Amino acid sequence: MVLSLLSGVAMFLYGMLLMGDGLKMVAGNKLEKFLYKMTNTPLKGVALGAGVTCIIQSSSATTVMVIGFVNSMMMKLRQAISIIMGANIGTSITGWILCLSYIEGSGGWATILSTATISALVAVAGIVLRMFGKRSVYRNIGNIMLGFAILMMGMQTMSGAVEPLRENEIFTSMLTMFSNPLMGILVGIVFTAVLQSASAAVGVLQALSVTGILTFASAFPIVLGIGVGAACPVLISSIGANKNGKRTALIYLLNDLFGMIFWGSVFYMANGFLHFGFMDQIMTPVSIAFVNTVFRVATVCVLFPFIPRLEKLVCILVKDTKEELEEEADLELLEDRLVSYPALAMGQCQRVISGMAKKVRKNVNRAMNLLNDYQQDHFEKVRCKEDLIDKYETRLGSYLMQLTKKELTTAQSRQMSLYLSTISDFERIGDHAAYIAYMSREMQESRMSFSKEAMDELNVVMEAVREIMNITAKAFMDGNLDEASKVAPLGVVITNLCDELKHNHVIRLGNGICGLEQRTIFNDILNSFTRIAAHCASIMSAMQKTDEKDEDMHIHDSRVYAGEGMAYYSHFTKYSQKYDLGNQSSHVKSMEAEEVT
Repeated sequence: MVLSLLSGVAMFLYGMLLMGDGLKMVAGNKLEKFLYKMTNTPLKGVALGAGVTCIIQSSSATTVMVIGFVNSMMMKLRQAISIIMGANIGTSITGWILCLSYIEGSGGWATILSTATISALVAVAGIVLRMFGKRSVYRNIGNIMLGFAILMMGMQTMSGAVEPLRENEIFTSMLTMFSNPLMGILVGIVFTAVLQSASAAVGVLQALSVTGILTFASAFPIVLGIGVGAACPVLISSIGANKNGKRTALIYLLNDLFGMIFWGSVFYMANGFLHFGFMDQIMTPVSIAFVNTVFRVATVCVLFPFIPRLEKLVCILVKDTKEELEEEADLELLEDRLVSYPALAMGQCQRVISGMAKKVRKNVNRAMNLLNDYQQDHFEKVRCKEDLIDKYETRLGSYLMQLTKKELTTAQSRQMSLYLSTISDFERIGDHAAYIAYMSREMQESRMSFSKEAMDELNVVMEAVREIMNITAKAFMDGNLDEASKVAPLGVVITNLCDELKHNHVIRLGNGICGLEQRTIFNDILNSFTRIAAHCASIMSAMQKTDEKDEDMHIHDSRVYAGEGMAYYSHFTKYSQKYDLGNQSSHVKSMEAEEVT
């Protein structure tokens, strides 16, 4: 009996997964786009969350999708709250679909409507589409139909497994024990957390109802607990998300937690005075679906006016660090009201780009530190800050494009061109920092390491990259053209060093000191260093061209090119001597990687 029940649960979960995945594949990314665009009012958000969850049959999947939007800064937290409320309503629709599995035919037309007939027809149609469909959309529709058929079969298997329990006294007494509200709620939470699906938990409860001994008193507290238990996979999915992503996951939990506490308290207090006569009423699959839907709709109706308060509460529970508050303060400088005053708006852009420059510089340092001392939490920070750098570029790019529609002076137009090219270069540097971090993780996971000679040489280049990043960031923030003139010669030194390191690595490869796999990663890291140097030179070149009123603002950033003049030659000589591999031993001793917290 236990094995039959578990196999029914397995088929049910697999059918629901197959059906949901097929629906998402048929819809493509239209669901995500629709979800993102149509959330300008809370009421629309609730309706949309319910609709999307009805389609993909999973409130957890909808919420995880929303966490992704909030995590990538595409959606505000307040928009996410209304969608999650709608998702909690949408997930109750599955219970009504499952009621179809309890239709039984005794002859004639009723036989056609029986579960066995419907499942068989849907399964045959699904397998035909899956096997003979030439287009992917037909095969995905076939998966949806097969998923539905497997889901129905799973429900029938569960019901068949528990049906003999109607005569079992032990089982009857156990269900009576669940009529204790606290015990029933706890069972609902734990059971749903294990299944990781509110729909599956409701389905199992509907299957138990066919025994004819499940009363309202036993079923209602379990329904209250199911919503809280369903938050488990959502909370797990928020691990690694930023603060707003974690807040979004917390909203899902709080929504059902408040609903459970409020309606549980109201109902049982009222029952204490009125002694409802339906407490001993035998539940059916339809009545369970009805109670589940009413509870979820009622919860949203109560919480809907308090969306702003919910937002404040989760911001209190998941607080921003000082660094994160500074980041938000940076982006808040880009006020739409200032677009009508280009001079003021350009000043704000300068401040925000300076903040972006600091974060890019820190992230490059973090990424390079991973090559010497890999730590997973430091890798996650690099990845998180890379998302933030992308957000800076998106917000700044959109803001600057708004400014282009205003009347600008020649100087302002040139400054605009500088800012647009600069944010693009800083964003690309951030991408290379993230790539270095991913290479470090790959080495850690495959237990790969470079030889001591390779690491010593790599540390020399990393020190040069740190210096070029420091000079670039400081020169841009201060508008210092004297400092800017140092970047191109240092960039050429870094490029030459990377070429020399590649040559030395080939020699080590021939001597058997290093392997082919190390060579690939070693060269990829060096290529990223070369590109970082090129983008730094591009930023400084754009600054110099803006000051010289050069009409050609296009920067060719594929490589750092050698310059001319005594100043260039002086800087080039100094950096060539400073980062000479022949003197690497003295450098290695002084190279303590900057620890960025």
